[in-house]
Amino acid sequence: MSYLPDPATTSRHADQEVAGQTRFVATGAQTRGDFGLFEVTLPPGGGGPGPHVHRTFSESFHVLEGRLAVLDGDTWTTAGPGDLVYVPRSGVHGFHAADQDAGCRFLILFTPGAPREDYFRGMVELRAGGRVPTTEELDELAARYDQLNLRD
Repeated sequence: MSYLPDPATTSRHADQEVAGQTRFVATGAQTRGDFGLFEVTLPPGGGGPGPHVHRTFSESFHVLEGRLAVLDGDTWTTAGPGDLVYVPRSGVHGFHAADQDAGCRFLILFTPGAPREDYFRGMVELRAGGRVPTTEELDELAARYDQLNLRD
């Protein structure tokens, strides 16, 4: 017996939604909640979120190109092409492009498949037209999608 994928659960590159720097390779809705897989491209010196936690899902970062700095608890590590960094549920983490003169491209795997695409869409909306959102706006959006932003 062979398995043929259901066309409804096949994610084709040309049909994948892009929100800002993030392409939704597979959403939790497409994988029946098993996982979410997003591809992120950061420009040189590009920032990601500061320290934060998720209580209901883990994240793994797989670097495709460039170098990604990932905060794991209180230690920053730099991951290069082919490297994987795993962050368990409730693990403090953050990330940004490691180099000021080169960007990076990486996959984020969410398990289980939380509806993270809504968070990424919301970030694009908050920053539309070059607008700089307030800390309160960022924290409110994050809280809706199981992200607690941490500050010093």
